[in-house]
Amino acid sequence: MADVCGQVLLGSGLTVLSHPLMYIKVLIQVGHEPLRPTLGRNLFGRQVYQLPGLFAYAKHIIKIDGRAGLFKGLGPRLCAGTIGTLVHSKVAQKCQEQGTPQILGGQQKDKESSLQQVVNETTREMVARSCATIVTHPFHVITLRCMVQFIGRETKYSGVFDSIITVYREEGILGFFAGLIPRLLGDVLSLWICNLLAHLINTYAIDDSMSHTGEIKNCSQAMTGVSVTDSVSAAVCGSVSCCSCSFLQFFASMLTYPFVLVSNIMAVNNCGLAGGRDPYASVYPTWVDCWMHLSREGNMSRGNSLFFRKLPAGKTYAVDQKRFF
Repeated sequence: MADVCGQVLLGSGLTVLSHPLMYIKVLIQVGHEPLRPTLGRNLFGRQVYQLPGLFAYAKHIIKIDGRAGLFKGLGPRLCAGTIGTLVHSKVAQKCQEQGTPQILGGQQKDKESSLQQVVNETTREMVARSCATIVTHPFHVITLRCMVQFIGRETKYSGVFDSIITVYREEGILGFFAGLIPRLLGDVLSLWICNLLAHLINTYAIDDSMSHTGEIKNCSQAMTGVSVTDSVSAAVCGSVSCCSCSFLQFFASMLTYPFVLVSNIMAVNNCGLAGGRDPYASVYPTWVDCWMHLSREGNMSRGNSLFFRKLPAGKTYAVDQKRFF
């Protein structure tokens, strides 16, 4: 119990610190570009027009709403983090006690093979994370809608309980789970990519004589993206250093970022806010339609970077529905 409380406190602190970054990223993801591009230089020294980055965007928000404006949606996000940690811990504990069915086939062996152990541990973690994601997704939806209100200066979602009533009254139960499927798919793919790559590195690229036992838990947490229990053990991370784990997490997040983008857009799609309808977003019947539309427009990586945001040639932006050039 003490470990769980510690995870909740640590997670809450990190959530507060990282909230302005998520806020700005979400506004960029839905296509809100309130500032004109500026002339700058890329990594090779070539002059290019760049869209405003993290600090310029933050200054714009502070100018309008003050410093407190950077923390819109923090309340429901803290609720999601706390509940998610508790659910994840309980489910992971149950999975560890009862055991996960062998999915590689064959009878139970006294000693599992290395790959089979990785698969079993990852399966347990996948179940725990998926349960936590499903339970906390309503708070995630409310968080995103509180943030997107900045675009149209609405006050429709003003608090956790009021927002719950609003979503239920207008959209019913399904409204709380808008964008859930792509979010789940992204989480599951990211987890499996990280753990299987870690296994391959442990098996073929690292000497068995190397020992990094102290780094295993930190590596597990970096790769799963949540505070994990001891069940995600050396079978998953092995001898992979924390630096390697950070790289694997970054690599997996790059591959699965389109799922995050589509999920966030669908969470605010046609919800009655200016940021959830034209000209910022079309009304998508399903998340697949949203994916296909973004893919056609070349916007599958929109919001992936908060720095060095190069202006795409010929793009039309929703800020004034005019081309910058």
